[in-house]
Amino acid sequence: MKTEFSFISIFSRNEECEKAAKLFSHEILLRTGKPAEFAVNAEKANFIFETDDSLDKDSFILSLDNGVFTVSAKGIRGLIFGYGRFLRKTLYENGRITLIEDISGVYSPDKSIRGHQIGYRTTPNTYDAWDYEDYRRYYLDLMYMGCNIVEHIPYEGIKSRRNRLMKYDEQEFLIKAAKMAQDYDLDVSLWYPNQKEDNDSQAAQRRKKLLETLDRVNVIFPPGGDPGDMYADDFIRRCRAIKLATKEVFPDIEMWPSAQAPHSIASWGEDFIEEMEKLPEEIDGIITGPNRAFPLDELRRRLPSKYPIRLYPDITHNVRCEYPVHFDRDDWHFALTTGLSRECTNPRPTEYRRIHRLTRRYICGSVSYSEGITDDVNKFVWSDMDFDPDVDLYDSLLDYARLFFYGADCKKIADAILRLELNWVCDPAENPTIDSTLSVFNELLADYPFLSNLWRFNQLLFRAECDWVIRHRRIFENKLVEKAKKLILDGNCKEAQAVLNEDFSDEYKAIREDITRLAEVLFQQIGLQSSVEKYCADNWERGAVLDTIDLPVTDRAWLLNRFEYAAALPEDERCAFMQRVANRNKVDTDEYYFSFAHHGLELTGVPMQDGEFYMNFQGDRPNVNNGSIPTCMFKVYDNYTFRCKTGGFKENTDYKLTVTYLGKPDPLIKHHTVKVNGTVIYDGAQFADETDEQFNREMLADGFTSGCYFIPKELLVNGCIELEIGEKLAGVTLCELRITKA
Repeated sequence: MKTEFSFISIFSRNEECEKAAKLFSHEILLRTGKPAEFAVNAEKANFIFETDDSLDKDSFILSLDNGVFTVSAKGIRGLIFGYGRFLRKTLYENGRITLIEDISGVYSPDKSIRGHQIGYRTTPNTYDAWDYEDYRRYYLDLMYMGCNIVEHIPYEGIKSRRNRLMKYDEQEFLIKAAKMAQDYDLDVSLWYPNQKEDNDSQAAQRRKKLLETLDRVNVIFPPGGDPGDMYADDFIRRCRAIKLATKEVFPDIEMWPSAQAPHSIASWGEDFIEEMEKLPEEIDGIITGPNRAFPLDELRRRLPSKYPIRLYPDITHNVRCEYPVHFDRDDWHFALTTGLSRECTNPRPTEYRRIHRLTRRYICGSVSYSEGITDDVNKFVWSDMDFDPDVDLYDSLLDYARLFFYGADCKKIADAILRLELNWVCDPAENPTIDSTLSVFNELLADYPFLSNLWRFNQLLFRAECDWVIRHRRIFENKLVEKAKKLILDGNCKEAQAVLNEDFSDEYKAIREDITRLAEVLFQQIGLQSSVEKYCADNWERGAVLDTIDLPVTDRAWLLNRFEYAAALPEDERCAFMQRVANRNKVDTDEYYFSFAHHGLELTGVPMQDGEFYMNFQGDRPNVNNGSIPTCMFKVYDNYTFRCKTGGFKENTDYKLTVTYLGKPDPLIKHHTVKVNGTVIYDGAQFADETDEQFNREMLADGFTSGCYFIPKELLVNGCIELEIGEKLAGVTLCELRITKA
């Protein structure tokens, strides 16, 4: 049932309510052009704020009776949650306010901890460009979706790393940020790594001294790793010392160390559990996140039940991270990974819903890892699920649209966000959704020109244009590559080189130019740093999409690079060399070629590899993807083992296995093994005793090498091969393999 409000008249029953009323009145001003009125008594009001001491501080009650809307809560936090729910369910048109449904009821969150890390430091792609007002605004935005804690970061190390964008010293900022959080009754967590130069007393006193300057700190979060390199017993002892010292400033402060393991200490996870089984009283809970010591379910089974677990989900990264795009199969296409890299605008609502469902039974809540506003949609979806894990995802997106795109078609906005996630399915050259997604955003802009003033809209449009450019560059260049290879194989190398140098269309150039324009707009509107040089991004993978968007996404640049290589060869060898290049990955029907970038894990026959593998993507690295590497080498698989099952080989025929590895052999590794159908065919120095020097020289980028192994015909089983490559200490790092007749 819809309810119309031609105006808002607020009555506040006490001073705490008055604070909430002023915030709410400002929101009404933003949406209607005029602030809400303030009534002298309840009888003249249609919106009432009141406190209710029977509620906990995270709960609130909404009621609608005869056109009067009432928000009841214990204090300012709940009151903000309450009127935020009203804003989420209202439409604004021509000064009219329409509540789309009766939202009366009691609201209590499922998870006790619901927040995000928004540290003011050089690493983020946005936050370091903000001022106090930007943070205050974002605090409220987060609270409208039920966020009750924000996580900040003191100095990284013992001194400032302030960059040219930062308006304040980090510690100076932290003082103000904690005060603003106190004003809204937002809890404050401090992510505070240990420093090598400290002993326990120094570490504890350093933190105590900082806390004495702050109005509010509720939680200290020292990471066990990432960063961190303390032995588990030393780490827990340090945490206990910090807790005892900081309790002198904030008696109710909590200590939540993380079970993130240092890479340098193999036994850290087991040692950590041993320490926690001693039940240290100073530890209030445990955090788990990237570089975890144990999978979440195992940690919960092994950790004493007195310690709740807080999740530290990485909702900001797309690759080389805990939850890469399509995390369960890691099949985000290499062209998109290349052009968009690690921290582009990345709404992934359906995928994070799945991750939330997989993790929520083990935890008491979460504070996400975030490095700016590129994950803004993910923040709101995640917080909404922390408040109500069964919330309808589409309703969350509609609420997001009504909150921040008021005056526009909320359904069309929500659909456009979902379209952006669908843009990342399969090869962009084969995904027409990308074109229609950009059309939808352009239609929205044409229908609602004011959207160009909203950074949230502009960053979604920016992503849609980036996807479009990658798709159409790939379509255009794939045709050139196909035509050039045919010419090369026919012996027409000069003509092939000319084909590869053809220019883009005017439409392509126009949209690519608009990406640059939007990047400037977003920097001015919200401080989004899409370039290292121009906008002071921390590095190329920290949201610097302008530094990766033009990197090669086909083999066009590599073929041109090989033509340059061929120019140094004797003239009578050049065309034969280029023909070898054109046939680089071609094998006979009874042979096998596999590339992680081109084929994906499904085509190994073992889509669920043993353990937790890491895909060390190379395509978005400007110093690597500079024409010297073919696209088939973009994805480097890193794990202790790799397994593959395939068939179609000839009987009574010997074969050769050639594997392309990343890195230099470590002389300390003595047992790199290769098995075929359960039989060891190699056990020795890392990679192999034999390599293909010509292949290395002609076909591989710097830093890669090949390993060659003989497969005797006796090991084939009815033309089938089950392959296993492994190494127990450092693991194996490979990007492609071929099995050819010996």
